[in-house]
Amino acid sequence: MIIWINGAFGSGKTTVATLLSKKLTPSFMYDPENVGYFLWQNEPECIKCKENFQNEPLWRSFNYQMLKNIAENYDGDVIVPMTLADGTYYNEIIGRLRADSIKVSHFVLGAKRETLLSRLIGRGDGADSWAAEQIDRCIAAYESGLFEGIIETDDKSPEIITDIILEEIK
Repeated sequence: MIIWINGAFGSGKTTVATLLSKKLTPSFMYDPENVGYFLWQNEPECIKCKENFQNEPLWRSFNYQMLKNIAENYDGDVIVPMTLADGTYYNEIIGRLRADSIKVSHFVLGAKRETLLSRLIGRGDGADSWAAEQIDRCIAAYESGLFEGIIETDDKSPEIITDIILEEIK
């Protein structure tokens, strides 16, 4: 199974994914951002999506193909901590995987703007950082009804959130 941990920057995706990987064996953490960094390092400036590598069709296609390959050839759970706030991009990756009969459990770690901003500042991102600038866009997307599996995290520890996800995927 693929377990996609979605949410705005600062929602706790990586922390929860790390805790899940310790409780689910075998499991593998897959980071779609690495594909974005690869594209940024290997494409000429004139064709890069400098603002957000998710806007590159190649990023979405590669991550779909890679996750499909892992899901079909790995005998364990695949944990994916990655912000996806665009419904079209969600469908191009998660929707296609599901259409290929690959089980994907999707969770959004939701939080109030103030909580997210506080967490980002606590980890060293500024209040005017790129991640902080994405908060409103992400919250609006997750409140739109396009994304399932929302878990409010404002008053929950990462351990409790992990337990909620483990209960849901049983």
